[in-house]
Amino acid sequence: MSRILLLLFSCSATLLVFGLWIPVKAVVAQELLALAWAESQARQTETRPWPWADTWPVARIAVPELEQSMIVLEGSHGESLAFGPGRVAGFAADSGPVIIAGHRDTHFRKLNQLKAGSRIRLQGRDGQWQDYRVEASRVVDSRREQIDTQRLSRDTLLLVTCYPFESLDAGGPLRYVV
Repeated sequence: MSRILLLLFSCSATLLVFGLWIPVKAVVAQELLALAWAESQARQTETRPWPWADTWPVARIAVPELEQSMIVLEGSHGESLAFGPGRVAGFAADSGPVIIAGHRDTHFRKLNQLKAGSRIRLQGRDGQWQDYRVEASRVVDSRREQIDTQRLSRDTLLLVTCYPFESLDAGGPLRYVV
């Protein structure tokens, strides 16, 4: 038993040292979130992925071109985004445009590979899929420009992440918007 604990500690320390802890945590979290998502769909309720979670799965997003499928969490605060992309509060598929934010170095690291015409699918808790097509992507400076959600149609999906993708500095003002 002590060898197993030592091995786990060593692996965790190695991951932390080499900067892999966050990407590994993001992948493992998606497995737990998939279980909570399945339960949310089966019971049609908000199911938290672990007892102390302050968020819950609200959708599944699939990007066939990138061979990606991820569980989307409620909220776009740091605690949610550490585990998966998050739906920005107040923007749900049944009430207007859907805005989903994600970290550029984990779940949305391939977002810049999407091109006009790329297909994105969003599954609601009821199991129904909504299909979207990428119209455009651009970089926005959040200090100078806000996205006018009042002008967006109800069937719009926006995906947002920090920019540039390869930057070592987190939290800059630039956003990549699809």
